[in-house]
Amino acid sequence: MHDHRLKDILPFVASVECGSFTAAAERLHVTGSAVSKSVSRLETRLGSRLLERTTRSLHLTDAGSAYYQTCLRILEDLAEAEAVLAAQRTIPSGRLRLAVPTTFGRLNVMPVLMPFCQQHPELALSLSLSDRFVDLFEEGVDVAVRIGGTPDLPASLGWRNMGREQMQFCASPAYLAREGRPDNEAALLNHPAILYERVDGTAKPWLFTTEDGQPHWREVPYRLALGDVDAQLQAVIAGLGVAQMPSWLIQRAVAAGELEIILPQLQPDGLTLSVVWPRRKQFLPKVDALLSALNALTIR
Repeated sequence: MHDHRLKDILPFVASVECGSFTAAAERLHVTGSAVSKSVSRLETRLGSRLLERTTRSLHLTDAGSAYYQTCLRILEDLAEAEAVLAAQRTIPSGRLRLAVPTTFGRLNVMPVLMPFCQQHPELALSLSLSDRFVDLFEEGVDVAVRIGGTPDLPASLGWRNMGREQMQFCASPAYLAREGRPDNEAALLNHPAILYERVDGTAKPWLFTTEDGQPHWREVPYRLALGDVDAQLQAVIAGLGVAQMPSWLIQRAVAAGELEIILPQLQPDGLTLSVVWPRRKQFLPKVDALLSALNALTIR
C-alpha cells in the first residue's frame, strides 16, 4: 500500500503558509482540488480537524498548530539529511543556531565567532545569549556551550569537555589597602561579601575545598547579592567588598590592575565547560565547521 503520510505533509504545510488551497496549489504546481483532497485525507487519517476553512482563508485549529510545528521539524530534518549527502562536507552554508551563556559568550565566544563568520560568508548565524538551560531539540539549536552540567547526556547528544573554571577570591587594590588583606579563611569571612543571586532569589554560597580534596559549599553573610555577574564584578572593582568569581570573568580586570587575587591557596575547581550538539547534525558542514572553531575555547 502506498504511504501518503509524507506526501500529504507538503500540501498541508503549503496551505498553512500560503493561506489558501489555491495559493498552495500554485506553489506545488498541482491543482487546488488535489491540495484540498490531500489535506482532507490527512485529517481523516489523523482523526482530527487541522484547518478551519472559510470562503476567504484557512485557519489552524489547536491540533493543526501542533501538527504543523511537527511537520516543520520533519521537513527540516529531511533537508539537513539531504544537505549532508549533497554538500560532501565542503562549503558550510545555511542557518546556524548557537546558544551560549550570556557573559561567557560575550567575553569568550564572541572573539571566536568574529573570524568564524568572516571565514564563512555563506552562513547565517543566529546567536542566543542566555543563562537558562536550552533544550537543543525543542528549540532547534545546532550547538550549545554550557558551563556546568554533567556528561550523563542522552545518546542523541554529542559533547566535548573544554576545561574547568577556577573559582578565585578577589578584591580591589583600594579595598585591600583600606581594609587589609585576609591571610586565612577565618579572616576572609570577616570581610563583607559580594555574592551572586540566583534566579530563585537565593545567594550563591562560596566554594571551598576540604582537607581531603572534596568541594564544600559554605553559606556566608553578605553585603550585596546581585543577580548579574557583570554587576557583581563592577561592585567588587568599586571596592565594596570581596567576592569569589570564576577565573574567566575576572582575568581581564586582574590584568588591568583593577582586581587582585587573594588567598590563591583556597582556589577550588569550579564548573566544567562543555560544547554539546545533536549527533544527527554533527556531519553537516556548518555544524562541523563551528565545532572546529569552538576548539579554540578555553576556560581558565
